[in-house]
Amino acid sequence: MIEVQGLSKSFGKIKAVQNLSFSASNGQITGLLGPNGAGKSTTLRMLYTLLKPDSGLARIDGFDVTQMPIDVQARIGVLSDAQGIYERLTARENIRYFGKLHGLRGQKLEKRMDELLNILDMQSIANRKTEGFSTGEQLKVAIARALIHNPGNVLLDEPTNGLDVKSTRAMRQFIRKLRDDGKCILLTSHIMQEVAALCDQIIIISNGIVAAQGTSDELLHKTGKDNLEDAFIEIIGSEDGLA
Repeated sequence: MIEVQGLSKSFGKIKAVQNLSFSASNGQITGLLGPNGAGKSTTLRMLYTLLKPDSGLARIDGFDVTQMPIDVQARIGVLSDAQGIYERLTARENIRYFGKLHGLRGQKLEKRMDELLNILDMQSIANRKTEGFSTGEQLKVAIARALIHNPGNVLLDEPTNGLDVKSTRAMRQFIRKLRDDGKCILLTSHIMQEVAALCDQIIIISNGIVAAQGTSDELLHKTGKDNLEDAFIEIIGSEDGLA
């Protein structure tokens, strides 16, 4: 479970995140939406301990991201906007390396790796060096690497960005499987159809603060709109937002 209370982060005079509060539950997909510069990526970076908040609290399964970063890192899997695949290594070697960083060894590591390679349909690329991989192939490696230690919380920053239709469909199915396995999923996306199809809860932030939150149906009802894209524009275009 992810809990955020009064989280704030500034860069000089720029207030990237201001007194942000929300929660994301286990067994649910929570969407974090907002226009460019709204504070989504900054929020994720604080949650996966890359940035320290100026004030407020963020907890992963009860562990404070500032006070207990190692415990937090053991409980999260992260797909960031910078995937950082090691091109001289094969897909399998990339995944194995991160498994060892998380303390996995021997048969336990190999069994978990084979499980992910099968789930993500990676058998044909498992032993190829990742240099020259397509966007979809790189994404599969990054996802497997993030999940090798079987974390309970998964943070996904634009998980279908750059994918073709077939790969996008497969990724959405995989995200649903993670939810059905009881994991807490927090994702960002600019694709409203994707958010409407995947997310159990939606949090919309604008200028670093929560402008609205609820289910897709609740946001449509609050705005009086027929689709999530129109509701999103109504919310971020409103000076007061919605509670």
